[in-house]
Amino acid sequence: MQKKTIFYKKNFLIYGFGKSGYASYKFLNKKNYCKIIDDNKINIPSKYQHKTINYKQLKKNNFDYIVLSPGIDINNCKLSKYLKNNNSKVITELDIFYLSYPNVQKITITGTNGKSTTSKLLYDILKEHGKDVRLTGNIGSPTLLERNLKNNTLFVIEASSYQLEYSKFFKSEFSVILNLSPDHLERHGNYKNYIKAKFKLIQNQSKKDCAFIEKNNYLLNNLIKKNKINPRIYRVNYEKYKRYHKMITNDYLKNVSNFKNLSFIFALSKNLKLHLKKIISAANKFKHLDFRQQTIYQSKTLIVINDSKSTSLSSTLPLLETFNNIYWILGGIAKKGDKLKLKKENFRKIKAFIYGKDKLFFSKILSNKIKYKISKNLNHSLLQALKDFKKNEEKRILIFSPSAASFDQFKNFEDRGKYFNKIIKKHLKK
Repeated sequence: MQKKTIFYKKNFLIYGFGKSGYASYKFLNKKNYCKIIDDNKINIPSKYQHKTINYKQLKKNNFDYIVLSPGIDINNCKLSKYLKNNNSKVITELDIFYLSYPNVQKITITGTNGKSTTSKLLYDILKEHGKDVRLTGNIGSPTLLERNLKNNTLFVIEASSYQLEYSKFFKSEFSVILNLSPDHLERHGNYKNYIKAKFKLIQNQSKKDCAFIEKNNYLLNNLIKKNKINPRIYRVNYEKYKRYHKMITNDYLKNVSNFKNLSFIFALSKNLKLHLKKIISAANKFKHLDFRQQTIYQSKTLIVINDSKSTSLSSTLPLLETFNNIYWILGGIAKKGDKLKLKKENFRKIKAFIYGKDKLFFSKILSNKIKYKISKNLNHSLLQALKDFKKNEEKRILIFSPSAASFDQFKNFEDRGKYFNKIIKKHLKK
């Protein structure tokens, strides 16, 4: 069902050969001339080395398009000057997908926290309705690797600010912006630019499309007032869906932030012709994603939660607001401009154990608010937390929610989460 597009017998430079770059190459290479370049040559497997190009050869090639991978910062890469001089040629995997499959229905979900969980939950709900649905983007496989598409195929796309930032053509019939708080400022420079990247999802929509935002998100509401916006705007009021809370038996989704994100699916349900019973059924069967507020151990006296996916203080906030008697392990590479917006009444119920590169950053944030100890590493933090347990406590909540990037000590959040599972298992045996 692919439509003939402008992508035929063109010259492409694929910059960055991660998941997105690989998918773009596989999709384009048969009908176009493609060359690959990556700042880290190790990312390019040997069987594709004959397709690589070096920096000196760039001027000899007149590329029609430059496909930029999401992880590349145009202001901080080896091709920075070249990209800026050829900005009109820069496109993304999402652009190629949209122009190649303009008639495929897309539901694109972005926001700061809860994108993956909400995307997977909506995917499960659509499956419960018997839909031919694909889960792609920042979660699942890249959009361009999906095959056997039909006229009724639905795409649920999780989109990060990195994916949206350099997209020029991509648009979605349904766009969802769950929530916004400062994140990735080291890439975007400031909060305003971060929001603008997310807002492109709404800006690119047409009159027949729909956009869903938080009712009281003044930042998005102001942008909507200032800009000429085409789509129908639906402002999600969480209070409206509180009556469904008692129907949810899945503890994972009873969390305040997760139920708020579930509210967006309730709001979408009319447009997608979804049935309440099937939504509730799929929600109650939903299995949480690994390392996202994941309860890995539970007894009468202890709950252990692995939230390794947390890379900012705002993403940890729901857990700190939900429980009492918290032992909180955090640390790593802090996000630029990150702040802890926690109410004073919660301070006393938390003890923190800090490790990692930016120990001083986190200690300054917690100083005079939350009692904390500084540790050598993650394992030491866990030992300190376990030693600090008081006798006769009714229930302890041990939360591993780093609120920081993992790259100072781990490959990624999955690697970090697996390591925590390994050491907690070992210590609990003792």
